[in-house]
Amino acid sequence: MIAENLHRIEQEIQESCALVSRNLQDITMVAVTKSVDSIAAKELVELGVTDLAENRVDKLLEKKQSFSHDQQIKWHLIGNLQRRKVKLIINEIDYFHALDSLRLAQEIQKRAEHPIHCFIEVNVSGEESKHGLKPEELHSFVEELEKLDKVYVVGLMTMAPYDASQQEVRTIFSTLKQLQVSVKEKNLQYAPCTELSMGMSQDFKTAIEEGATFVRIGTALFRKG
Repeated sequence: MIAENLHRIEQEIQESCALVSRNLQDITMVAVTKSVDSIAAKELVELGVTDLAENRVDKLLEKKQSFSHDQQIKWHLIGNLQRRKVKLIINEIDYFHALDSLRLAQEIQKRAEHPIHCFIEVNVSGEESKHGLKPEELHSFVEELEKLDKVYVVGLMTMAPYDASQQEVRTIFSTLKQLQVSVKEKNLQYAPCTELSMGMSQDFKTAIEEGATFVRIGTALFRKG
C-alpha cells in the first residue's frame, strides 16, 4: 500500500514539474509520519525516502531513536515549537519549518550547537487558528535575525486553509513565492531564502506549480485503498 501510494505521488510530482517546466530535482518530498508508527516510517525509508517529518517534539525524538545512526535520514520538525522544548529538539533536527517569533529565534540561538536550517512561517491566509507572521511583518523580522548566527533562514513556509478553493490556494502560494523572492533579493548571508515549504497531501500539486521546493505529504502516503 505504502509503495503504491509513494509511486503515485512521485508520478504526480513529476507531472506537476513538467506542467510548469520545473526540474524534478528541485523538489524535496518530506514524508509526514505523525499518524503512523516507526514500522511504517521504516518502510518508507527502505523505499528510498530520506526526509521524515513530525509535528511534535516527543514523537520526533521517539521515531528518530528507532532508526540506526548510519541511516541517512534528514529530520524535519514542522509543527509549532514551544520555547521550553527547544533544548530537547533543536540539535536533533535538520530543518525547522515553523519559526514565527524573535523570542523563539533567540532560544534557538541559545541552545543550538550549529546553525539550524529554518523556514519562517508566514500566515498568508490570515486564519486566526494558524501560527506565523503577517506578510507585512516579514522583512523587519528577517532584519532582527541578523545577529543570530545559529538561525539560518533557508526559506519561507505557509499552509493554505483546508477548505480553501483551488483559486484561493493558488493565490496563497503565489503570494508566499513573491515574499520569498523579495527576501532572497536582499542577498543576506544569514537568510538566503531560496526555498519554499508549502503544499500538503491535498494541494501539493498546486504548490509545485507555484514554486514549492519542499512539499510535506502525510495522508496521501498512508491512505488505504
